[in-house]
Amino acid sequence: MARVHHLNCGTMCPRGARMLAGEGGWLAEAHLVAHCLLIESGGSLTLVDTGFGLGDATDPGRLGQPFRALVRPRCDAAETASRQIEALGLDPADVRDIVVTHLDLDHAGGLGDFPQARVHAFAPELEAALHPSLRERARYVPAHWAHEPEWVRHTVEGDDWFGFESVRLLPDLDAEVALVPLLGHSAGHSGVAVGGGDGWLLHCGDAFFHRGQVATPPSCPPGLRAFQALNAHDGKARGANTERLRRLAAEHGGEVRLICSHDPVLLDRVTAPG
Repeated sequence: MARVHHLNCGTMCPRGARMLAGEGGWLAEAHLVAHCLLIESGGSLTLVDTGFGLGDATDPGRLGQPFRALVRPRCDAAETASRQIEALGLDPADVRDIVVTHLDLDHAGGLGDFPQARVHAFAPELEAALHPSLRERARYVPAHWAHEPEWVRHTVEGDDWFGFESVRLLPDLDAEVALVPLLGHSAGHSGVAVGGGDGWLLHCGDAFFHRGQVATPPSCPPGLRAFQALNAHDGKARGANTERLRRLAAEHGGEVRLICSHDPVLLDRVTAPG
């Protein structure tokens, strides 16, 4: 059986904890994470997203001053996927595949730390990242793929996953892995479903930012709600997919566990001892 490790590959500390987390001071630091997955299967490793990379830790300026001022990323080399893989006693060179939910700068910063890896992305996302519009240029950092990775473009070909369109990937792994398009946050944003003996784990990326959004009844701190609306490529599609995920959690919570990229509580739940 494949083993899944949950990693925080980027701590972010924006001001406004009361608005962003629903508690704390108005100007206090909130705590956001970059929740990534490392799938250990036989002799190979697969990453789902990379968070920030060693290049970001060395040169945070490449992330852009507006992002750094608003989101306040720590860019700690010890938090990078590469360093955490080494800390697990594994070899980063064994990362053969990286599956991205999308290619925003806080999700793709570590691509260059794994130059040998194939990078799997939903085709509309790859097109948007490599040829961004003026409006969305700030969300992508070309330096993250300056090493010219081996891109693997994926399109939907009729597969179905709990009523969602999906793309089955990496058939040689012990776990099933599928891209599940969840458009809206970005042009080709996708979730990544990982199946195992105890059911499915769906990494929803930025399809939602707070656990309350997929609860019944839904809830979300107002600052996070505004941030999601501001950064959405298609707000209507984003909202519709968040609602679909809420229904998925309500109807199939025993079979599917939902996580997202930036909620520290969800990360704590899956990494807590026992």
